[in-house]
Amino acid sequence: MADWAEAARIALARGPVALVTILATEGSAPRGAGARMVVTADALFGTIGGGALEYRVAEQARAILDLLPGSWRVQDYPLGPLLGQCCGGRVRLLVERLDPGQSGWIDSVEEPGQLLTKLGAGEIQRSSLPGEGRGPAAAGLLVESIGARGPLPGAGTEFIEPVETTGTPLILFGAGHVGRAIASRLPGLPFHLAWFDNRPDMAETLGVMLETDDAMIACARAAAPDAAVLILTHDHAFDYRLTAAALSGAAAFIGLIGSRTKRARFVSRLQADGIDSSRLTCPIGLPGITGKEPGVIAVATLAQLLTTAP
Repeated sequence: MADWAEAARIALARGPVALVTILATEGSAPRGAGARMVVTADALFGTIGGGALEYRVAEQARAILDLLPGSWRVQDYPLGPLLGQCCGGRVRLLVERLDPGQSGWIDSVEEPGQLLTKLGAGEIQRSSLPGEGRGPAAAGLLVESIGARGPLPGAGTEFIEPVETTGTPLILFGAGHVGRAIASRLPGLPFHLAWFDNRPDMAETLGVMLETDDAMIACARAAAPDAAVLILTHDHAFDYRLTAAALSGAAAFIGLIGSRTKRARFVSRLQADGIDSSRLTCPIGLPGITGKEPGVIAVATLAQLLTTAP
């Protein structure tokens, strides 16, 4: 059973429980469709990405605890200045108060998997579908997933809900050759990518969000405790600012592209600035893989992340 499902099952035995589900995302978002968070009056289990978005949605979820079991609402959130989020994308969320009498589907959720979901008046009906790659088409169902834009789905809407697999948030700074090589090799791996650059000519690179220097530094500093941060911009001075910010935060892995000489220079400067550099990984990539081609660096770095991910 997934962690959120186990948390929901236990919490339902104790009192009212709300469930937050990401139905769809657009652009860069901290978590993908199918991510879930369990909310009670005094606790949170799981995450939809942290930050102001999670704080705001947790408030909405606790408000729905005062409504009848089965109550629900769908809400859209742009991840921009209004929420203080630097991701720049948008998410569509389902917030519901779980009905103990209709929560048997939680015990049967597969990860990865899919749910056939129908929104009703004061209730949500769900049933499990075969795992990823076999779902609705194989079952002869003419239903699709919900998109991040357009009219909000209402009562009577039937759609497919993905069940997000457990994965590590990966915050990638830099869309040069190595950044693109890393991003292109992520499909199928247990990472959730948020990818940033500050150069206007990277606007056409699929998946990249253009942000100001200050916004990117704020992202590095605010990375979640289970996140991996990779710093590989075109500017050594900016690399240092991002590295210092990330080391001031709580990220589980902080990787910096560069040579041992670059590492020595950065460590010396970090020490002078009173910043502990013991969590810095530089060079990045599994030891023993010495190729300098972007693809080789990408594979070595992703392999390293797979061995160190929390």
